[in-house]
Amino acid sequence: MLDVPHATTTESSFDLRKEAEAAGITETLQQLEQELIGLKPVKSRVRQIASLLLIERIRQRAGLAAAPPTLHMSFTGNPGTGKTTVALRMAKILHGLGFVRRGQVISVTRDDLVGQYIGHTAPKTKEILKKAMGGVLFIDEAYYLHRPDNERDYGQEAIEILLQVMENQREDLVVILAGYGERMTSFFASNPGFRSRIAHHIEFPDYSEDELLVISELMLKERGYRFSDQARQAFEKYIALRRTQPFFSNARSIRNAVDRIRLRQADRLVSDLDRMLAVADLETIEPADVLASRVFTGGADAMRGPKP
Repeated sequence: MLDVPHATTTESSFDLRKEAEAAGITETLQQLEQELIGLKPVKSRVRQIASLLLIERIRQRAGLAAAPPTLHMSFTGNPGTGKTTVALRMAKILHGLGFVRRGQVISVTRDDLVGQYIGHTAPKTKEILKKAMGGVLFIDEAYYLHRPDNERDYGQEAIEILLQVMENQREDLVVILAGYGERMTSFFASNPGFRSRIAHHIEFPDYSEDELLVISELMLKERGYRFSDQARQAFEKYIALRRTQPFFSNARSIRNAVDRIRLRQADRLVSDLDRMLAVADLETIEPADVLASRVFTGGADAMRGPKP
């Protein structure tokens, strides 16, 4: 059962600020704001859900009718848009308010749930569910569970087990299904049982070019680096080019690009062993560190996968 406090005596007034702070909601929402650039619709929806759960708990303590809300969710959007981060923060909110016993998130894909031969899928799926019980189960690229074109596929068995648990044990497990928007729409159309059990559908938009630039600067700052003015302009051009190429994955691609830039900066510095380095040399990214990317010479990286 959900670990929602049950009042033995009703209360007549509640300090909302203290209630939110005691449950950790205020801190968690602040963390989400700091961790993720942009994504205003996502943050707004998370805030609404947190507000609903807070009021639900207060209503119960007030002796008012309070039915356990359905909490299963769907996160749709392209890679690198913060779905996993939001799942972690949502688990913290659910735990702080007592709607799950543990604030853990068990993240899985099809391979963790579906076996390769008869009799293998059920034990795998049940083992994952056992591990996730009392917390949040995050299933990334959930549509891969359903492969109607393969008659020997065992994904349907995992789906049936998941649906049963989502319905019968919804007070002790929250399931979040995640993946690309269009594929998730098709998945729900083929598996209406999932859609009927999902209470909250949250769409994660792609980051804008300006947001991606801010993300890159924050990543560099965390690592003790900064762009020179000219390097910043060069990276603005990099973002514009990279977004148009295949395998672009928003903040994930930016993180990869930052790592490559650091490699090139180090190689540039070490190429002249006779020079004296100042702190400014160590922390400054120059245009050459950005412009050496293959993205500027025809986007060869895009042909090899999600590299910068």
